[in-house]
Amino acid sequence: MTKENSVLASSSSKTTIIGIINGKGGVGKTTTAVNVAAILAEKQEVLLVDADPQGSASWWTQRGKKGIDFDLTEENNPKILEKLRSIEDYEVIVVDTPPALRSEALKSAIACADYLVLPTPPAAMDLTALIETVKTTVMPLKVAHRVLLTKVDSRSLKETLEAQNTLLELGIPACHAFIRQYKAHERAVLDGVPITEWRGKNAKEAQADYRRVVEELQRDWT
Repeated sequence: MTKENSVLASSSSKTTIIGIINGKGGVGKTTTAVNVAAILAEKQEVLLVDADPQGSASWWTQRGKKGIDFDLTEENNPKILEKLRSIEDYEVIVVDTPPALRSEALKSAIACADYLVLPTPPAAMDLTALIETVKTTVMPLKVAHRVLLTKVDSRSLKETLEAQNTLLELGIPACHAFIRQYKAHERAVLDGVPITEWRGKNAKEAQADYRRVVEELQRDWT
């Protein structure tokens, strides 16, 4: 389902706004935004805001439409994103943000968020960049957040555990759950469905990873 920007309407204090952010592309940001929105939409009214100029979330979800139970709107105008708090009729708003830390749209989305999820692969270069983002962009705003390790190689979980320990030592909250790297995620994108609706090799495992993440995040919100 898609709704135009007219959804930016009157006030609703019951809405939780979740920003999915990272200053780099290719880290699983849109995959996380779409799949988190899809799982939450099974029990709640959810709006996914595609604030990334590349429009990856929109391209993905508009390809198939099957199993898309959340509403979608495309918006990267910072002035309008500042009004996310005025959207009514949704319990959760998930924002897929631009992969550019200097983006005004990103700053607007972060400023009104209740919670931030920061996806990153556990590789040293990715993790180093992410840590800098947390220290310079997230921590000063005092917004609740967790790092989510993505694209994890199941054959080398030691790297993932080391990354989680590094974050812990730095006082940066990280999800205990993580997202393993499966072709299923790529196939779901090509088929235009969230991982919850894709059927094929490793579909159940890939879906289970995101369900564990959502369960963990929800424990933070409640």
